[in-house]
Formats: sequence, C-alpha cells, structure tokens
Amino acid sequence: MREINASIPFDKALWRHDIAASRAHVAMLGAQGIVSHEDAAAIDGGLAAIAAEFEAGGVPEDWDLEDIHMTVESRLAALIGPVAGRLHTARSRNDQVATDFKLWVRDACDQADAALAALQGALVIRAGEHADSIMPGFTHLQTAQPVTLGHHLLAYYEMAARDRSRFAAARVRLNRCPLGSAALAGTGFPIDRDATAKALGFDGPTANSLDSVSDRDFALDYLSAAAQCALHLSRLAEELILWASQPFGFVILPDDLSTGSSIMPQKKNPDAAELVRGHSGRIAGCLMSLMMTMKGLPLAYSKDMQDDKPPVFEAAGLLSLSLAAMTAMIAATTFRTDRMRGAAEAGYATATDLADWLVRAGGLPFREAHHVTGAAVKLAETRGVALDKLPLADLQALDARIDAQVFDALSVEASVAARASYGGTAPDAVRARIAEARAALRMSGDA
Repeated sequence: MREINASIPFDKALWRHDIAASRAHVAMLGAQGIVSHEDAAAIDGGLAAIAAEFEAGGVPEDWDLEDIHMTVESRLAALIGPVAGRLHTARSRNDQVATDFKLWVRDACDQADAALAALQGALVIRAGEHADSIMPGFTHLQTAQPVTLGHHLLAYYEMAARDRSRFAAARVRLNRCPLGSAALAGTGFPIDRDATAKALGFDGPTANSLDSVSDRDFALDYLSAAAQCALHLSRLAEELILWASQPFGFVILPDDLSTGSSIMPQKKNPDAAELVRGHSGRIAGCLMSLMMTMKGLPLAYSKDMQDDKPPVFEAAGLLSLSLAAMTAMIAATTFRTDRMRGAAEAGYATATDLADWLVRAGGLPFREAHHVTGAAVKLAETRGVALDKLPLADLQALDARIDAQVFDALSVEASVAARASYGGTAPDAVRARIAEARAALRMSGDA
C-alpha cells in the first residue's frame, strides 16, 4: 500500500505551486480571523523558509508522507511546531491538489505559448530570406504546382498560430480557483474565496464544489492542445527528414542536431527531427491515457485521479524538447534552393498554368483545357523536356489557339507570380504576410 499510494516521486514537481497556494490560503485565514495574525505570520514565514530549502536542495522523497502536500506540512511542523496544523483549516487535499495542478498547467500553457512564438519567429525570419525561392509544391507527395519556400514555411507559422490559440483558450477555461471547495461540499468556515483566487492570479473562484475537486478538463485541454501541436511538429519534422535525404537534397541539417552512424561513416542522420516525430506519438498517448483515467469516474474525487499528473508532466517535457529542437533546426538549416528549383522545373509543375492560360487567352472551357494540357504533358514526357521547352508548333498541333504568348505563363517564376490572391504563394503576397506576422509577433526590423 505504501508503494502504490505514494505520489511524491512525481508530484514533487508541484512544490512551488503548493507553497504559493498555501501562502495565499493562510493569508486569507488570517484576514478573515479564522486563525490569528500571529499564527498566520508564523505559517507564512515557515512556508517561505521551505521554499528556500527546496529551491536550494530539492524536495526530499519520504514515501511515508505520500505526496508533496504532506511533505510540505510535515516540514512546516518541524520548523514552527504545532501551529503548522492550523494551515489546513477550511481546505482538503482534494481542493489543494486541484489548485496546485491548475497553477502548474497554467504555467505550462504560458511556456508552450512562448516556445511557439519563438518557433514562429524562426519561421518568419527564414520565410523572409526565401520569399522568392521556388520549390515544388506537393499533393500526394507528387509535384503539383510551384510555390515559394517562404510560402511553405509560413504554412507552419499558421499551424503554430492555431496551436497558440488552443493553449490560450485552455488557459482561459482553467483560470478559476478551486481552493475553498474543501473535500467536495465546501466549508462552514467564513472563508473569502475571491481573495485567494485573486492572490493566485485566477479570474475568480469555481462555482461548484463537487465539480471543483473532480474536474480535470483543464489537464485534458492542455494535453489536447499539446497533442495537436506535436502533430504539427511531426509534419514539419517529416518534411525535413525527407528533404535531407539524398534523393531530395533540399536541405542540409545542422550538424549539432544530427548524428552519425555506428558503422557507415558517410551517414548524417536526422535524429533530432526523427525524435520529434516519435515524441508526437507519446504525447498523443498521454492524452489518451488521461482520457481513459477520467472516463468512468463518478463525482467527486477518486484516487484514480492521482494518475492525472504523470501524463501531463511527460507530455509537457516532450513538447518543450520538441519545440526547442524544431526552432533550432529551422533557424540553422541550409536550404538548397538550387535543388528545389530544379525539382520544380522537372515535375511539370506549370501544367495548371497552361490550362489556365488556355481558359483566359484561348477561351476554352476548363475541362477541355485540362485535356489539352494533359496531352502537352504527355508529349513533353516523351521528348524528355519541360513544358516551356516544347516548340510552339508542337503545342499548336494540340490546339491551334495557342500562340507564343503562352510561354510567358509557363516558367516557374510566372507561375508563382500569378498566384497573387490573398493567401497565395506569389512573392509579393508572401512578403505582405511576413509583414503581418512580424507585426503580430512584435518583431523588430533586424530580428
């Protein structure tokens, strides 16, 4: 029972939040006259001393004390004597742990937001360097249409923006304070829950004591946002892994984020990117783990909920590493734009531009233009040349309405420049979006 019941090996991570919540609680008890001002001051001083001890030497693990809450209370009693027992007036470990955990998750949301902002900054900087750099855009991993590398990188900026919005929304929803709900029914003491909520930076107290101690939606919200964020990071990692392979050769990854082979001296393995890709599965697994823990619990608190913290702590650690790795990788990767441009030119990526030209200049219905363009691509494949290298006479043999002006639309530069609609890949559109992103991130002109 001692072994299965103890949570101190992992919930010691809550020590700062536990002490902060206890200090807010005892300040309220003193202000309300529930404990004397002298006792409140002694307890607050003891808690401050414990915080200094833990900061300097870490949290001791005594499994007989079960958890961080009893560890703090036991140490407080050793420092100030029996008056320490007054700290637990008008609260339970149920509302105590809910408050501590909310404070921890709130910090984790803020940390994720800051790390995502750093990733966005790296993406914007590199996008600015490559607003004109042409690469193939893919669907089904097949060459589709030419795009700019800057546009491609900004797609991940948008994903990160949505991730930030999810963490922000999770933070708003969690920001109600459970402290004062006690075990499940509230308390008979004349406490001031608004005061403790305000002291801890909450928007106010929670409205139902039963829900307060049994709610872990805030942890699931965090994990859901983390899992979605990890999926985005995994997609970016996968692209870098593909692009770093010799058949693509689009990027050279930084040496300090790659490893060698134990047997093949020529290898440069994208291990950091692969680990980010792998971490996404573990983070998604953390979400499923807590969902399964919570799925059948009746009100109010059950000991199953002690298992709420390990998956959240694990996911937060993995997400922090993944964001740091991807930010560093984007900042330091060398983009081989010559290879990218060559791939765009080799894959008949301007076929849609030929079809569009036939619609605009030749007046063909799009389906007929699509058919003519397919015949032109087949002819170019047979000849082993790009579309814009086919002789005009051969194109006119496919449709007499084609004239020499068609070649103005068939270069990769013309293709990307034509996609100037809002959100498109045209260099001018990309630069405009970069300016908006820099303003949103409050980036200076030289950042």
